[in-house]
Amino acid sequence: MQQSQAKLVHEPLGILLAIEPWNFPYYQIARILAPQLSAGNVLILKHASNVPQSAAIFAKLMAEAGLPEGAFTNLYATRSQIEMIINDPRVHGVALTGSEAAGAVVAAQAGKALKKSTMELGGADAFVVLADADMKKTVDWAVFGRHWNGGQVCVSSKRMIVVDEVYDTFMEQYRKGVAKLVAGDPFDPKTTLAPLSSKKAAEDVKEQIQKAVGHGAKAEQVGPAVPNHGAFVQPTILTDVGEDNPARYWEFFGPVSMIFRAKDEADAIRIANDSPFGLGGSVFTSDLKHGAEVAGKISTGMVFVNHPTKVEADLPFGGIRRSGYGRELLGLGLKEFVNHKLIDVVDIDAQF
Repeated sequence: MQQSQAKLVHEPLGILLAIEPWNFPYYQIARILAPQLSAGNVLILKHASNVPQSAAIFAKLMAEAGLPEGAFTNLYATRSQIEMIINDPRVHGVALTGSEAAGAVVAAQAGKALKKSTMELGGADAFVVLADADMKKTVDWAVFGRHWNGGQVCVSSKRMIVVDEVYDTFMEQYRKGVAKLVAGDPFDPKTTLAPLSSKKAAEDVKEQIQKAVGHGAKAEQVGPAVPNHGAFVQPTILTDVGEDNPARYWEFFGPVSMIFRAKDEADAIRIANDSPFGLGGSVFTSDLKHGAEVAGKISTGMVFVNHPTKVEADLPFGGIRRSGYGRELLGLGLKEFVNHKLIDVVDIDAQF
């Protein structure tokens, strides 16, 4: 007589370290905390050093909501203390959202400690415009997709790739759309172009633009002059960014649009895939079925048809290559930090 009954159970690993960025200082915590609490894990937070108030307020809100003590712990840890935390035997994994540089360091530390990690890093999302795209809708989404949150979003539409047939029309309308952005106080409802996170961040983006031009790109400043105080960057369009220009492969974390003229659809796909990143992307077309087919040919973690990279709580989020690995949010995110344990009840007569 032979009898076997197998099942797979998903057990939480326990304590996880979350290293989160400043650009969405509350949401970034929620998007890692909610799935991991649901999976049965608990979280230690190391937030960005420039948003300590957000970390403190979030911890207070969780306590007021009735979260048990220890389920979420905010630590004002320094960068030098992160490796110590990762190496602590009570910590069983680390999730980081941040820069490539930070990801490379933390991933190496986690790997050395043999701890599971997920990395959500930078991106240079392709925004592919096909010949049959609804141009007004496309341009509206392009302006928003590139400039929301001051362009400081890992999944903002950083590379506009437009087929030759509609390139000139897109460029004309895109310039007008960007020129309508209103730079000002982020708390003012009329503001549609926010400053960057710091003067240093603004200086870094301006330096990137200068270097891109030095390597042969053309830079066009668009719209009314932004305020000359604070951390504003003038919206800038970069064109003629050749394959020998290193800027072609950079991430611009600010209101800078790289726009490429593609000979045709196949060339647009080639340019979209010519990137060290692979986080999100989009395809704009009137033929939704064909748009999905084109999306299938773009090498990235997420592709959306007729919308800039869209984030929903019940959709997995993550990328490949220099954009990191692993997935966040429900579904796949729920199972990133669990032990997929096989329990097999076997009752088979031994035969030798």
